[in-house]
Amino acid sequence: MSVLKALKLSDAKPTAQAKTPVERGRERLIENLALQRKLAESTIAGTVFEPPKHFVMRTNGEGVRVRVEVPRRIRKGWFEDGNRTTHCVMHYGGRAVEIAKGKSAIEVGPLANLPALIDSLIEAVRAGELDAALSNAAAERGSSSEPQWKAKGELMPR
Repeated sequence: MSVLKALKLSDAKPTAQAKTPVERGRERLIENLALQRKLAESTIAGTVFEPPKHFVMRTNGEGVRVRVEVPRRIRKGWFEDGNRTTHCVMHYGGRAVEIAKGKSAIEVGPLANLPALIDSLIEAVRAGELDAALSNAAAERGSSSEPQWKAKGELMPR
C-alpha cells in the first residue's frame, strides 16, 4: 500500500480528437503507399508479399464465430511500359490521383528506384502537398458513384 500512497492520482481522461476529412485522406493514402512499398520490396527480392487479413466468420451450424486469417490481395500500383520503364500511379478511393492536369503516372525508371520514390511520396503527403489532388479525387469519386437517374433528379426506373 505504501507504493500507491506515493503515486499522484488524478481524474483526467483522454479526449478524443476528431480528425478532419483531409487528415483521414492523408492517412489512407499513406497506408496504401506503405503497402505498395512493401510489395515493391518483395517484388524486387523475388518473394511473395501477402499481408494477413483478419475477419470473423461462422464456421459451424451452432453459430460459433471464429476469427480467421487469410492472405490479403494487394494490387500493384506500378506498371512497365514498352521500354521497360517503370511508372507509379497512386490510387485513392479506387481512382488514380491526378497529380498535375491530365497526368497521374510518375516515371520511376528501373523498379529498384520505386521504394525510394514511394518514401518521397509519403513525405509529400505528410507535408500536405497532395491535399488538392486528394480532395479532387474524393469529389470525383463521390459524384460518379451516384446513379445517373438520381443525379438527374428523376424517379427510380422500374
